[in-house]
Amino acid sequence: MEKLLDVSVPLKEMSPLALAFLGDGVFDLFVREFLVGQGNCPVKKLHARAVEVVKCEAQSRFIKEILLPIMTEEEQDVYRRGRNAKVNHVPKNAQLEDYHNATGLESLFGYLYLKGDIDRLREFFNKITAQL
Repeated sequence: MEKLLDVSVPLKEMSPLALAFLGDGVFDLFVREFLVGQGNCPVKKLHARAVEVVKCEAQSRFIKEILLPIMTEEEQDVYRRGRNAKVNHVPKNAQLEDYHNATGLESLFGYLYLKGDIDRLREFFNKITAQL
């Protein structure tokens, strides 16, 4: 996988919520490709499985238990910026801490994608899927 567009952005100046916006889509694409790769099944089932992986409680667990211990200092900084970003709302069924952690994970995925570090994204996602 390579970046879909050759867009150059000043990564250090990007808002953590803008990174999370992109990272949400990147993470979702990884999940969808993973699920489709496991075999053909009804779309309703695929969607239900995807929701279980992309919901903020799961993302919070992935970042805390799997990724945080192997992240570089730079990656931890991006994660913390995303986690600490001021959000305007939290989904009604989500815990605030989980939502912030998930935003941090999505910021990290957006950052790595824009940086072009697809191999690191794959490494992180492979660690996550090994726990599913």
